Amino acid sequence: MKFADGFWLNRRGYSVDYAAQPYSVTVKDNKVYVYATAQQIYHRGMTLGGVTLTIVYSSTKEDTVKVQIVHHKGAANHEPKFELNEDPGFVPEITETEDAVTLRSGKTAVRIAKGMSWNVQFTYDGKHLTGGGWRAASYIQENAYMHDARMRETMDDTFWSIPTPPQNAFVREQLTLSVGEYIYGFGEKFTPFVKNGQTVETWNSDGGTCSDQSYKCVPFYLSSRGYGVFANQTGYVSYEVASDTVSKVSMTVPGESLEYFIIGGANCAEVLEHYTDLTGKPALPPAKSLGLWLSTSFTTNYDEETVTGFIDGMSERKIPLQMFHFDCFWMKAFTWTSFEWDEEMFPDPKGMLRRLKKEKNVGICAWINPYIAQESALFDEGVKNGYFLHTKDGGVFQTDMWQPGMAIVDFTNPAACKWFADGIRKLCADGVDAIKTDFGERIPTDVVYFDGSDPIAMHNFYTYLYNKVVFEALESCVGKDKAVLFARSATAGGQKFPVHWGGDCAAEYSAMAETLRGGLSLCASGFGFFSHDIGGFEQTASPDVYKRWVAFGLMSSHSRLHGSTSYRVPWAYEEDDPKNPENACAVLRFFTNLKGKLMPYLWAQANKTHQTGIPMMRAMFIDYAEDPACLTLDRQYMLGDSLLCAPVFEESGEVQFYLPEGEWFDLLGETSDTLVTGGRWMKRTCNYLQMPIYVKPGTVLVLGDFKTDVLYDYLEGATVIIAGLRDGETASADIYKAEGGIDLTITAKREGNHIDVTYPATDRKFTIAVAGTNRKVKAEQGGKTVISL
Repeated sequence: MKFADGFWLNRRGYSVDYAAQPYSVTVKDNKVYVYATAQQIYHRGMTLGGVTLTIVYSSTKEDTVKVQIVHHKGAANHEPKFELNEDPGFVPEITETEDAVTLRSGKTAVRIAKGMSWNVQFTYDGKHLTGGGWRAASYIQENAYMHDARMRETMDDTFWSIPTPPQNAFVREQLTLSVGEYIYGFGEKFTPFVKNGQTVETWNSDGGTCSDQSYKCVPFYLSSRGYGVFANQTGYVSYEVASDTVSKVSMTVPGESLEYFIIGGANCAEVLEHYTDLTGKPALPPAKSLGLWLSTSFTTNYDEETVTGFIDGMSERKIPLQMFHFDCFWMKAFTWTSFEWDEEMFPDPKGMLRRLKKEKNVGICAWINPYIAQESALFDEGVKNGYFLHTKDGGVFQTDMWQPGMAIVDFTNPAACKWFADGIRKLCADGVDAIKTDFGERIPTDVVYFDGSDPIAMHNFYTYLYNKVVFEALESCVGKDKAVLFARSATAGGQKFPVHWGGDCAAEYSAMAETLRGGLSLCASGFGFFSHDIGGFEQTASPDVYKRWVAFGLMSSHSRLHGSTSYRVPWAYEEDDPKNPENACAVLRFFTNLKGKLMPYLWAQANKTHQTGIPMMRAMFIDYAEDPACLTLDRQYMLGDSLLCAPVFEESGEVQFYLPEGEWFDLLGETSDTLVTGGRWMKRTCNYLQMPIYVKPGTVLVLGDFKTDVLYDYLEGATVIIAGLRDGETASADIYKAEGGIDLTITAKREGNHIDVTYPATDRKFTIAVAGTNRKVKAEQGGKTVISL
C-alpha cells in the first residue's frame, strides 16, 4: 500500500505518525522496550495526547531479532499464529551505554540509539544490514470518507480478490536499502524475479502463472546483502519494495500491531537455514518421488484400461516411470471431494491399484481438494456435525464456483480435521501412496470459523492447516520420510509438507519462464522442493516446447507430466521413430535416464535440504551473491550444490547463460574432457538432447548405474567423477541408501599430480574418473584409490 505523495506529502485522506523519538528505552526480562513518540518532546505539555508506539526488541532464536510494534495493545486480535520454533528461554546479550542499547543474538544485532532522534540499525558480525531512521516505523490512519469510498469499491471482492481491510488504521515499518541491494522472495511470484520497484501483496489467489497473483504467498523476503525479513502475520501484508520510497522496503498491516523478525547469516544460504530453523524444515520426500511422474491429466477421459495403456506405453518405449497420478475424475463429477472412486470407470479400485503397484512398480497419487460438493456423500455428514465454514447467520457457506453448492472444510475444528484425515487414511488403505492437495487459495473472508479466527487472517493461513492435516494423515499411513504431497497453495511454514508445484501455466515458452521465476522465488522463501507441469497445463504444447520443457522438468527436484485437456504422454506429440533420434519419446527417455543416473547426487541433496532447509533448486544469487552478474539471473539455477542448469527457452535452441569463476565440467559434453572456464557469459545452440548442465568446480559427482527403478544401490556400478579439483583442495560426496540413511562418503584430495580417493572398504565395484582428462580407473576395494594425472 502506498501512502506517500512524493517526498513531502502523504496521499490525500491519510495521516501518518512516525516514530520520531525514543522517549524511553528500558531493558527488562531480556528485552528492550522502547516508548516512541511521534514528535520530539521538549516540554511536559507535549506529552498530552498524540500517537505513540511501543516497540519491543527481543530474540527467541540465535541470529534472529524479533520486533513488535504496537499502537493500542488492548485491541482485539483473533489472527491465527504461525507455528514457529521459538525458544522462550533463549537469552540474547544486551549491552547499554549512555548513547544506545544493543541487543545481540549470535552474530546478528540491533542497536537502538537514545536521544532525540529515531535511529535503529541491524548488523551481522559488524556488517550493516538494514535499519530505520527518519520516517521508519509508523501508525497510519485514513479519514472516514476515504475509508467508506474504498469499502464501496471492493465490497464484492471478499471471495476472489484482496479485500479492503475493514480497519481504517495500519501499522507500517520501513527498512532501508543499501545502494545496489536486491530483494527476492515473498513466496511464489511470477513477476520479475528481483522485486525492487514492485508492490507485493500477500494474498493467496488462484490466478495461474501469468499475473502478479500467487498461489503461495509468504511474508518473507531475502536480501542480496545476506539477511531476511519475516513478518509474523498470517493475514494480509502489503509490501512496497523500493517503490513508495525507492530507498526502502515498507511492510504494512491493517490493525494496531506488527511483528517481524530480522534474520542474519554469513550468506544467503545460511539465512535460509536460520529462517527454516524458525519456521520449519522441509520434510524428506521419499526417493521414489524424485523420479518421473505421469498423470491422467485433468478433463481427459480415462479408465483402468487407459491408465494401464499409458504405463505400458512408457515401459514399451523404455521410459522409466516411478509414480502415476489420478487427477480429479477418479471421483464422480459433481462430488468432489468424496474420497469415493467412480465405480463406473474403476469398478475394482483396490484391485487396480494393487495390480499397478505390483505388476508395474509405480507409486500411486490421487487428487483431492478441501471443498465438499453438495452432491458428495460427505456433505450431509459435514453439515450435521459442523465441519464446514459458516456464514454469519449460522448457515453453511456454499458457492457454485468450481463444484456446485460446495462447502469448505473448517480445519480449525479438530473433529473436522479427524474426519477429513480419515478420508486420507481410507485412500491409503485403497493403495494410494501420495496426495495432490489442490486448491486452498479461494478462501472467503465473510465467514465464521469454529475457533473464532479472524477470517481475513485465515485466508492465507487456511492452506497451512489443510496441507498439515493431509500430510500428517498420509505420514501416519506410509511412515516418516515416506509421505509426499503435490501441493498448489502454501504460506510460511508450508515447506514442511512438500512437494509444491507451480500451478496452471500455458503451453508456451513464456509460461515456462514464468514457472521458473515463480519456483526460484518460492525457493528463496524457504521452500526446499519444486515441480511444475511439464509441457504446460493449459492448451497443448508444440513438440518443440514439450521437448524443451521435458529437459527443464527432469532437471527439477520433482518431475511430473500433467495437463488440462490433453494427455502428456510423449507419443501424443511425436512417435518413437528411430529416423528421428530427437523425437519426443527419445528426449523424455534421455532426460529420465539422466535423472536416474543422477539419483546418488540428487538423493544426497534432498537429504541435505531436509536437514538444513537450503533449497534443492535455487537461484544463482544464493550461492554466488558476491558475483554481481549472478544477482539478477532468473533463467538458470543451481540444482543442489554442484549442478548449474540453464533451460532452453527458444525454438532456435539458442541459450545464453553465465558461468561463475572456475573450471566447470560440461556434464552433457561430447567428451569427458570438456572443461569450460567460467567468469563469463556463454551462448550455445542446443539440440533436443542437450541442455547446459555444468558441474561446479571442486565437486565429487556420483553417477549411478540406473536401470529402470530409482531405488537401487547407488554405489554398485557407479561412476565417480572428480571435477575441477585444484591442487591442495579436498572435496567429498555423501551417498545415501535409497531406503534412507547415509551409506558412505567418498573423499578426494589433490596433491600435485595425484588425487587420493578414500572411502570405507567395500566389495562393491565402481569407477573413478577425472573430468578434463582421459583418466578413468576401477576403484580399489580396500578403501583407497590413487589416481595419477
